[in-house]
Amino acid sequence: MIKGNSSTVIPVSCVEHGRWSYSSARFRSENRMMPSNLRARKAQQVNYSVRSSGEFRSDQGAIWDEIAQKAERMHVDSPTGAMASIYEKQMPTMQEYTKQFSLIDGQVGAVFMINGKVVGMDAFGRHETFAKVFNKLLSSYAIDAIDWYDLKKEAKALKSKVTKFMNASKGATTESRPSVGLGTDLRLESEKVIGFALSLDDQILHLCIFSREDEQRGNRSDSGMVRFSMRRRNRH
Repeated sequence: MIKGNSSTVIPVSCVEHGRWSYSSARFRSENRMMPSNLRARKAQQVNYSVRSSGEFRSDQGAIWDEIAQKAERMHVDSPTGAMASIYEKQMPTMQEYTKQFSLIDGQVGAVFMINGKVVGMDAFGRHETFAKVFNKLLSSYAIDAIDWYDLKKEAKALKSKVTKFMNASKGATTESRPSVGLGTDLRLESEKVIGFALSLDDQILHLCIFSREDEQRGNRSDSGMVRFSMRRRNRH
């Protein structure tokens, strides 16, 4: 949230390792965002950075590594390691996924499940805001659904799992600090979830919570946050 007629330095992460020039001097927003698992890892990294140094920093190397690994799993060849190449190759399949979903009146958020497991939730303060980013959000979860889908492990989406996720989210510890721009930045964390939120004038404008990676996939014990903390310790 940026104040009008002001200048703000916004910390960002790069999703194309090998391109170091711009194609246009004008900024534009693409109709996609980071895959949900990468957003979860980034949230974990930034939570650690904010707590340890007060800076809103991700582990850029870990993000590039994750994009490269996803591209390899999904048989995507990109000379510059571009996240966009993954989305472009999977576009037909993603469109089959996303066309099954539609907004309902007054909807301000959604809980997303893959292979019968809750992986994340995004919610906004207004229906109009959520409607603007709905397709981007769907795509960020759909790309992971395509990546992770396993017919042998397919499970039914049980309401009880959503309830457990919501209870874990309610039990998360919360730390608050001034945001990069306007409002208050909230960092949420528990053994089962990781997330963040932005509030302004006692209203939550955006709430984003993910299941931790071992809860999502159950097949890896390490994480980008672990690598991030180890790199910081090694530098010191």
